[in-house]
Amino acid sequence: MLKSLLLSFCAAVLFTACAQKSSNPATASTAKDGKHFGATITANNAIPYDKVMTKMAKTDSMSMKVTGKVKEVCQKKGCWMTLVSDKPGYPEMRVTFKDYAFFMPKDLSGKRVVVDGFARVETTSVDLLRHYAEDAKKSPEEVAAIKEPLREVSFEAAGVLILD
Repeated sequence: MLKSLLLSFCAAVLFTACAQKSSNPATASTAKDGKHFGATITANNAIPYDKVMTKMAKTDSMSMKVTGKVKEVCQKKGCWMTLVSDKPGYPEMRVTFKDYAFFMPKDLSGKRVVVDGFARVETTSVDLLRHYAEDAKKSPEEVAAIKEPLREVSFEAAGVLILD
């Protein structure tokens, strides 16, 4: 009798836990509209990507909200993307996602997004650059051609909004 009562109680707790909706607003909005990933953000006060380089010339890290065009997305699982400026002459900016907590759709290339998080100037190792190239399905020759670390602006996004 006690075993039956205990099993019934455990089953009830399990069903209740599984049936509860997520209390995370980012997850809830992603499920509803497919445009918000991570923390729910708006486009308000976002700066264009080309202004990031000017701001980062004076510091090595800064919190900001940026809008740009997605050039490339990790084709393994969407765990990073690169942003580019609408203006020529600006390098790509690699965007990763805070705490590896969310991923982007793999077909996001060419779309405009807003990312909200933390930009920093850092040196990316040859091994990590090769890893990114493999994730992007680059040829073995392209991967092997990477021989120098790269000093670049990278971005850790807490939230992403797909604009189009």
